[in-house]
Amino acid sequence: MLSTATVIPIYPQFTLEDGDLPGFPRLFDGNHVWREYCSRFGERPDSPYRIRIRQISHDPGRRAIVSYVAEWHPDEFMPDEQFAFEIRRDRDAAVYSYPDDPNLPGLSEAASVESALKLVNRHVLAVPARRIRVDMVRYRPGNRAVLRHRLGRVRFYARVMRPEVMEPLLKAAKLTQHSGFVAPRIAGSWQEGGVLWMSEIPGRNLRRYIRRGHQPSPETLLDGLEKLWSVPFQHVDTRPFNLAGAYRRAKRAFVKALEDDSDGQAILMDATRSLDPFVKAWTPTHTAHNDFYDDQMLILPDGRISLVDFEETGPGDPMLDIGNFLAHLRYTTHFGKPRESRAKAAYHSIFLTASLDRLRWNSRDLALREAVCLFRVCTNTIRHPRPDWRDRLKQGLSLVNDILE
Repeated sequence: MLSTATVIPIYPQFTLEDGDLPGFPRLFDGNHVWREYCSRFGERPDSPYRIRIRQISHDPGRRAIVSYVAEWHPDEFMPDEQFAFEIRRDRDAAVYSYPDDPNLPGLSEAASVESALKLVNRHVLAVPARRIRVDMVRYRPGNRAVLRHRLGRVRFYARVMRPEVMEPLLKAAKLTQHSGFVAPRIAGSWQEGGVLWMSEIPGRNLRRYIRRGHQPSPETLLDGLEKLWSVPFQHVDTRPFNLAGAYRRAKRAFVKALEDDSDGQAILMDATRSLDPFVKAWTPTHTAHNDFYDDQMLILPDGRISLVDFEETGPGDPMLDIGNFLAHLRYTTHFGKPRESRAKAAYHSIFLTASLDRLRWNSRDLALREAVCLFRVCTNTIRHPRPDWRDRLKQGLSLVNDILE
């Protein structure tokens, strides 16, 4: 039972109001969060020494999900507990305790060693395996998760999603096979649970590779993209990329986050003055990846590139693919360590020059796309908060304005 004298700190400290979501500020009160969690999942004999915020997803006035890790002192020998709170306008709050997530019906089975082994034997392997190791790679409550299933030397990545998303993802995977990139092999699926197994591809994360000063051939990246762009998008059976929706969500979040910061509001207005008309006029023109950036890729020992995330592939904009890659490079250049930042900045220049030389695009058109992609990337300052998150948001938006000058 939580004593009234107990104070459970929450890290990082984060404050944000939302009058249409009255319970939102309480999601950043450690005592409230832990008390509500225990009331749903049972009392604990002790309290964690702190609750760490993993991620925040906030659509002002509509919906918010905050995920946490309850961390215990090492000498208490207690495993950390992951959980999340979701609040929506005009709905009761929901609490998820990993891996039980009502929106991801297959997650609890895919995350348990015993049931995961049964799933893999049933849906993936022709010869049943006898043991398995399960690692959680990524988890966004209510949205998706990625698990690693290890069976000796054989490894699969299990992507867990809402079941209705499975078919569009399979279509996007099929489209990606027309690109010049190596794509993971789909090894099996469980439709009812929303679980898709993909083979592991041996390679190094491209973001870390560039950060260490390596410079992959821009031509290899452009070759792969151009093959994808050449697929006639009029006959592509996947949903078009919703740039307007993604932009509006980011803008709503920034307006709310900066409502009491006059300097921040001015920076935001400078950015949206140019981006609003661009987004309003934008339409898909080609088949595209629509979420192309370095952390979505692996570089293989032979120099080829693998795309490990492709769920947005469909009608889109080639120039937006390049702009998104450049935006992520610029963002991580600004916020990275000095040596890594120099390496990222150098590759940004190399890739920008190679793209313009090869594709003969108008540099201003590409700058607009890099700017709108960077605008969206700036939501990371809210999603993954740090104590200086508001200053980082303003710095990110200032980078957008630097591109637009």
